[in-house]
Amino acid sequence: MEKLVSSWFNNKTLPQSYIFPPETRPGNHIIPRSNTIPVIDLGNASAHDRTLVVQQILKASQEFGFFQVINHGISEDLMNDTMNVFKEFFELPAEDKADLYSEEFNRPCKLYTSSANYDGDKVHLWRDSLRHPCHPLEECIKIWPQKPTRYREIVAAYSIEAKKLGSRILDLISEGLGLDLGYFGDKLSESVVISVNHYPPCPDPSLTLGIAKHCDPSLLTILLQGDVFGLQVLNDDKWIGVEPLHNAFVVNIGHQLEVVSNNRLKGAEHRVVTNSTVARTTAAIFLNPSEDCIVEPAKSLIGADESPVYRAFKFKEFLYNYVKMGGNSEKSLEPFKLHG
Repeated sequence: MEKLVSSWFNNKTLPQSYIFPPETRPGNHIIPRSNTIPVIDLGNASAHDRTLVVQQILKASQEFGFFQVINHGISEDLMNDTMNVFKEFFELPAEDKADLYSEEFNRPCKLYTSSANYDGDKVHLWRDSLRHPCHPLEECIKIWPQKPTRYREIVAAYSIEAKKLGSRILDLISEGLGLDLGYFGDKLSESVVISVNHYPPCPDPSLTLGIAKHCDPSLLTILLQGDVFGLQVLNDDKWIGVEPLHNAFVVNIGHQLEVVSNNRLKGAEHRVVTNSTVARTTAAIFLNPSEDCIVEPAKSLIGADESPVYRAFKFKEFLYNYVKMGGNSEKSLEPFKLHG
């Protein structure tokens, strides 16, 4: 527990173990908050503009690997309640969180700091994290935090709505790729995991990162990023700041969608920077394949003029390699690429 950044960050200089090498630290460069990342109005998807929305999602997924969605159907009250209960969790006294703290890699519900492999980190990340599965809900909820008292009720409602939103977006993507409706249902998006990251104010944001450059191993990620800036996306070798928008979700393509789409869609590398004035709390819902799910390029996308870029693999095989390679995008995908 004493390793949690939130337990010791006050009145401290940045410890050496949190200082990134010069080539990967953010430095003092001002990355402008940008409106470059497309904002897509899902309210139009049920009306006559559905085809336009599908095209917008596909274009954003090809060019950026990221987009924001508005009019998504999740109530502002539920979004606010969810964010508030996550903030309340991190503000709890240490003794109320102690039984959740763990450095065991495979513990399903745990509070940890930096990464799931703290002792193996070359450099520590400036964040504390709460992570747990959300599906099947009736089983998972039993291992969730019991404090704050509203946690289970609110996060259960939120996880159901976030999964619905993810499924809706995946249906729009499958339509755009010419795949059967429901292609991403069942085992390809069976696993739902939430990761709540808490970034306390940092004494020197130029030297460290909340999350280092990586691409998500998921199929699709849905982020509730709140109103504090911190997320940056790499596009054309330049970092773009993702503007926090009121009542919006940030959506990004994970490695598994890259594979299934046979590289038509791209998973963009991204990172999180810190700030010196206010804490930032975010919640990412990862829609993942089940561990034994076979992931491969969709057969209907492969034809005489297009060969598969990847071999078939079990998701757990990919995940093992992803962790082993420290989330490095190229090295994570390399063993699964077909050459020739």
